[in-house]
Amino acid sequence: MATGDTEREAHVSEDHGGTAAPRTLAEALRARGDEGLAALLRARPDLLAPVPGDLTQLATRAGTRASVVRALERLDRFTLQTAEALAVAPDPVPYPVLRALMAGEGGDPPVEAALPGAVAVLREQALVWGGDDRLRLVRTARELLAPSPQHPSPTGLGPTVAEATAGMSPGRLQEILRAVDLPSTHDPVSAVAALTALFTDRARMDALLDQAPADALGVLDRLVWGPPYGEVTANPTPPVRWLRDRGLLLPATARTVALPREVALHLRGGRAHRTPEPVPPPVAPAREYRPQVVDSTAAGQAYTALATAEELLKKWGEGGPSVLRAGGLSVRDLKRAAVLLDVAEPVAAFWLELLYAAGLLASDGQADERYAPTPAYDEWLELPAARRWARLAATWLTATRTPGLVGGQDAKGRTLSALGPDLDRGAAPEVRRRVLELLAALPPGAAPEPEVVLARLRWERPLRGAGEAGAELRARLATWALDEAERLGVTGRGALSAHGRALLGAAPGHGGAGVGAGTAEAPDAPAPAAAGVPGAPPAPSGAPAPGIPSTPSTPSATAIPSTGVPSTVTTPTTPTAPEAPAPTAPEAPPAGAPEPPHAPNAHPHTPHTPQAPHALPAPQAQPPAPATGPRPDPEEAAVALLAPLLPEPVDHVLLQADLTAVAPGPLRRPLADALAVLADVESKGGATVYRFTPGSVRRALDAGQSAADLHAFLAAHSRTPVPQPLSYLVDDVARRHGHLRVGAASSYVRCDDDTVLGEILADKRSASLRLRRLAPTVLAAQADPAALLAGLRSMGFAPAAEGDEGDVLITRAPARRTPPRTPPAPVPEGPPLPDATLLGAAVRAIRAGDLAATVPRREPAEPAEPAAARQGPGRAGLPRTSAAETLATVQAAALTNSAVWIGYVNADGAASQRVIAPVRVEGGFVTAYDHTADEVRTYALHRITGVAELADE
Repeated sequence: MATGDTEREAHVSEDHGGTAAPRTLAEALRARGDEGLAALLRARPDLLAPVPGDLTQLATRAGTRASVVRALERLDRFTLQTAEALAVAPDPVPYPVLRALMAGEGGDPPVEAALPGAVAVLREQALVWGGDDRLRLVRTARELLAPSPQHPSPTGLGPTVAEATAGMSPGRLQEILRAVDLPSTHDPVSAVAALTALFTDRARMDALLDQAPADALGVLDRLVWGPPYGEVTANPTPPVRWLRDRGLLLPATARTVALPREVALHLRGGRAHRTPEPVPPPVAPAREYRPQVVDSTAAGQAYTALATAEELLKKWGEGGPSVLRAGGLSVRDLKRAAVLLDVAEPVAAFWLELLYAAGLLASDGQADERYAPTPAYDEWLELPAARRWARLAATWLTATRTPGLVGGQDAKGRTLSALGPDLDRGAAPEVRRRVLELLAALPPGAAPEPEVVLARLRWERPLRGAGEAGAELRARLATWALDEAERLGVTGRGALSAHGRALLGAAPGHGGAGVGAGTAEAPDAPAPAAAGVPGAPPAPSGAPAPGIPSTPSTPSATAIPSTGVPSTVTTPTTPTAPEAPAPTAPEAPPAGAPEPPHAPNAHPHTPHTPQAPHALPAPQAQPPAPATGPRPDPEEAAVALLAPLLPEPVDHVLLQADLTAVAPGPLRRPLADALAVLADVESKGGATVYRFTPGSVRRALDAGQSAADLHAFLAAHSRTPVPQPLSYLVDDVARRHGHLRVGAASSYVRCDDDTVLGEILADKRSASLRLRRLAPTVLAAQADPAALLAGLRSMGFAPAAEGDEGDVLITRAPARRTPPRTPPAPVPEGPPLPDATLLGAAVRAIRAGDLAATVPRREPAEPAEPAAARQGPGRAGLPRTSAAETLATVQAAALTNSAVWIGYVNADGAASQRVIAPVRVEGGFVTAYDHTADEVRTYALHRITGVAELADE
């Protein structure tokens, strides 16, 4: 829709017989209270960028295509179906007609019960305005949702008779009238009206269809639910010809016919949709476990997650992979990371992206750019295990990075790489939180099927996330969220854990009672009907609709749909329906968990207003009373619940005669670091198995340990005696370690035993080193010292590197760290959500601007300047008076305590109009209460373009 059309919708008034009903969207918004405007701005935050100057600007912006599309994408399926029905209904449409379109001529109690809430949501979001006798869908929404050959409607309806006959000749219209036994008319308009009246008259239509051949009725049956278009030949079959002659099929093109909308509605029994969905699909538990089992399983996964993260960062701390020129990690390096972690490549990509989002991993920014841990990693390592997990889980919950996209392609066909660009999806945090909220709504220990969760999400946002690579992004995000939550330890066996509920902000056994709770994501509760009129939609902003009294004691604070962000709510008296049955004997929560509420089966998503509910035909339970006192921090609550479930670090191992050591739990960090140098990890799990090899013992000796140090270390940290084979291994490797010395000549080998050097020269494997004897105890090589060391070790020797002064060089793995890095900021989808302070200030500014724009004011009897001079660039409409008149009028207003209308140009040259109440005039300045800014301000008199008195009320 063009901007001009939007402005006309906001400005043009219509004659409604002198009634008080709003004539434009701007007037409808002007009739709202402050809470109603705040609810609109909360539900559609894009309207606040920037803050509209007045309500007319707000109405204009609310009707723009981009804003309307965004608002439609946040509607649930039934509310969207209501908007689609309004798009195919006459404009304006009375509420009873809309109800017949949704419920059919026979009625549908669930639809009729949920329809008032759907209409209220559309009203609240300024997609529908007007009284119940004249409901109007915003013009842009009608253009988007109305059926057309290029954009079929989900209703499956086709064009109206008037639309289909727009290009038809008058003679053809008269032929149709004669075929259906209607009298001829004098003009096409009356002919179309007569045909429309016939098709909307049930008795006459039934009589006409009784004459139809059976095959003709079959043709109508194939078109009635859509698509309403069919191809015909130049010589159609008799059934099609019969229908076409009587206008039951009208030509759309030379080869296409369409079923008129009025005929289709008659055949459907008045329904606009084949299957209205007023009730969201229930998320019922498919499996139930004891809560302790779920928490223990999730804690085990959390421990594994920490071990995986530490292993990856420790390895990359010794030297991470290079950064691609276009950014990100190469496929080869991703495979190496997967091999290191012993996981699949998609899982490795998940861990990489999580650590990157948490600020623990980044590129070092050097010329040869590589990935390495950040300094924050060292601080993270010092935290307790439960707190380390909470930081990772909180990062995952809010990150927009989407590792599931790794390996796919972007819009230009380029492969998306891990840690690379174009992996942010603004909907990811919303979907993750919503998935966890649905799990939190179930009793503790209950796990649903993933397909049930996906069906619920599709109902809540039917227009969101369509089509990346032909698939629904929102469904993919939900599937990834379930897998990632299990992998991270937020869920266990598919059920939400106690620490997962705490992280989400929901009380155990009561989903959604915290962060993200109570949003319009879950419209599960019935809307209270208007008093005295069952099923009537409530009037907006607390004002009663024409002929229909409003609902008493209706709370007006609402939450923006699908944000997962808490907002101030008013608890209604309407009970909510349980989403899943509670177990008869709930298990006690784990140690340290908060006490569950007395009604564990109460559905968590209590509606904020009657604008967002849909009835659930299930027994209702009174929601629990809200908790008093400050709510604990979600991360702290999660840490308190998880800490008792994680195993305590141990300070010992069990040495075995087969040169292995078993760690019966997580090792304390100093012991784990030392043992990682002395032995190689053979297997992981609940008990990690380490194996001692000559290479691992030599590695410890290279790090500066002596044989005595290693014996003492093993004896101090083993609960079993040190096996004799292990002692022999340490002594044997230590005896041979350093017997050969390698230095830089280019490189050389020296040894006090010349027979050992002769053995090396005689070995064919040393040919690649190109050795030659310089002295009986010295060999020179053309290879560098590192290659020489590696070559001799591959031959079975244990050489040691020495420095320029002949002392042994101690080799330790360098700990690479990046410069301090900040974690990547999430990329939100759309404007940020306004808080209460911003909403209040915005409403006051809009009200004040609207007062300045609409207040009646007196026009000067004789303009001080010509119109052309008064309407300079950017200053059209500002009052213009001389300096003397301005001063006199302002002084008079200060004496009489009255308000005046002024035009003002600030230091930047921006012109504005304001309504002020002068308090003091002195020194070339006027101090006044500015109704536009809702505060006292001081204005320079020379910047006031003019002043006008306000008209008497």
